[in-house]
Amino acid sequence: MKVFLYYIGRAKDPHANALAADYIERISRFTPAHMAEIRPDKAKADFWTRHPTAKKILLDPAGRSLDSTAFSTLFSSAEMLGHDMVFVIGGHDGLPPAWREHADLLLSLSAFTMPHELARAVLAEQIYRAFTILRNHPYPR
Repeated sequence: MKVFLYYIGRAKDPHANALAADYIERISRFTPAHMAEIRPDKAKADFWTRHPTAKKILLDPAGRSLDSTAFSTLFSSAEMLGHDMVFVIGGHDGLPPAWREHADLLLSLSAFTMPHELARAVLAEQIYRAFTILRNHPYPR
């Protein structure tokens, strides 16, 4: 199992970037993790075929809200089935509407609107938290 966190839009805030990168590094203690910027115009032909068997989770304000424990069960299932997890965060204009049909899950981080850079940091922390919950690590106390 591998975790991929993709985002649309340049990551400009050095503090949010550092926080997201720190959590990606922490996730890598449990499984390979990768974070990268994508451009919707360049990703159309290749993005979905690059991860054919992965569980694709798109962040969307209208998506499902999960608590940390329920979120961790997504990783438990993916580990058992050997599926990669692909997360995609939209930019200022959100995600291209056609991408929704490719999603296995639309996920909402919060009812609040937040900068995509902050959303990356929050999502990366929640992914790390999910792994620590599954491994009975003391972090989520």
